[in-house]
Amino acid sequence: MSEHNPSRQLLRILALMKTKNLNRLNKAKRQFANQHKIGMISNADLLRLYRSLLKRKKITADDALASLLQKRKIRTLSGVAPIAVLTKPYPCPGKCIYCPTEKDMPKSYLSNEPAVMRAIATKFDPFKQVQARIRALSDNGHETDKLELIVMGGTWSCLPRPYQNRFIKRCFDGANFKISKNLLEAQKRNESAKHRIIGLTLETRPDYVNENEIKYWRKLGATKVELGVQSLDNQVLKLSGRGHGAEETIRATKLFKQAGFKVAYHLMPNLPGATPTGDLTGFKKLFTNENFQPDMIKIYPTVVTKNSKLYQKWKNNNYRPYNHKQLFNLLIKMKLAVPEYVRIIRLIRDIPKESISAGNIISNLREDLKLELQKQNKHCRCIRCREAREEIKGANHAKLFITKYTASGAEELFLQYASRDKHKLFAFLRLRLPQSKNNFLPELNGAAMIREVHTYGRLMPLNKRGKSVQHIGLGTKLMRRAEEIAIKNGYNKIAVISGVGVRGYYRRFGYKLNGTYMVKKISTGEIGKKIIFR
Repeated sequence: MSEHNPSRQLLRILALMKTKNLNRLNKAKRQFANQHKIGMISNADLLRLYRSLLKRKKITADDALASLLQKRKIRTLSGVAPIAVLTKPYPCPGKCIYCPTEKDMPKSYLSNEPAVMRAIATKFDPFKQVQARIRALSDNGHETDKLELIVMGGTWSCLPRPYQNRFIKRCFDGANFKISKNLLEAQKRNESAKHRIIGLTLETRPDYVNENEIKYWRKLGATKVELGVQSLDNQVLKLSGRGHGAEETIRATKLFKQAGFKVAYHLMPNLPGATPTGDLTGFKKLFTNENFQPDMIKIYPTVVTKNSKLYQKWKNNNYRPYNHKQLFNLLIKMKLAVPEYVRIIRLIRDIPKESISAGNIISNLREDLKLELQKQNKHCRCIRCREAREEIKGANHAKLFITKYTASGAEELFLQYASRDKHKLFAFLRLRLPQSKNNFLPELNGAAMIREVHTYGRLMPLNKRGKSVQHIGLGTKLMRRAEEIAIKNGYNKIAVISGVGVRGYYRRFGYKLNGTYMVKKISTGEIGKKIIFR
């Protein structure tokens, strides 16, 4: 590459400047563009060049500059790289009045939503969607060794089984960059692939969940469910045309928890018939009633879109959304009611402003809520608001806290390494101790269950160590403590609901694949024993 190449010249200037912040970086880029009478060179292009020159040993490493050039760093600061893919349009059995129905789109999704636009560009091919997202994340400076695959597109359980199998196989093929004969071969290949799928999320309705459905999900490699709960008020659900009540949510939650799944709820404040007081009462019930207790939540305040039955009700003055003050105050109270073992995944759907006829149109609502809480000197205790991300200072002195609560017929323990005030979370583990030793999945009979292990901080490549919470041993300590707790509570077996791509990690702790779970026999002799990696 020529020494007179503008991108290379700019990269050298930025390196010599020892640029420390984004404002200075952008100022230097603008000055360079004006001086050379060229357009602004993108950070992605500069980062791609930096990596190429570094690989060929033409330059020395500059981690600070590479970090500045990285786009949307927050995407991988939770320790994994999220990859969202969309299923192709299929009829939906639901008759929810708030759902937009757009031609040739999956039910409830709009063609101008960012994730949908990416899916349309690939004609809904899961292989191409996965590869496109991996390339996009990589081009913007993100590591893509550990992938969290999130399948969207409505009620997964209503899709034909052959399509489900092909779809997930194609996702694994896309991550493997190689076509396999069948899903099982694709999963086996992914255990040692460069891009490993360490978690797989599917979404469905509570009334479509049964034991056989969950068994099939495990064969696909699913580890997390997003349940369309929307509300716990049966009258509100009826007025919304949801087609199920809270009873179905209770049953589905229990079955998924028995199988070790991480359970996320979709919740919709301001549905027809709802009030701010009723919404808040129902929300608090999520964490005081053992029949619910989700691990994660997505809060999607109801909005009116043209392609929905709710639009006509709104036009006829039969529905009115909360005003901004009502919604804002409700969300503040909701955030303050969330326990420290729950993660608020999202606040508001990513629906473009121009598609919303009525309801919230503020896209950065989460940031506004955070600022208001700071003014009130209050803190949201949810996992997302506390995760350490790049702030690893103090991780070596993190304190272990254990929170116990009852959920769907079992004792749940949330083990977390956090700062002493709990405002900064470095790592956590979810341990389930079932009251009954019988399970509809034979491999889980008599087993304590590890439903999730997570360490925060910048995603580190699988074959590299660096300054990250992921590599200071907190995950190992949590695993050992979970085993000790299980033994002391009379269990001689412990199982992990493991993503396909992370099975190798658990093998290092002595776990073996049994069915679709990583399982280990444990005894009193294990207590206090040092873990030896194989």
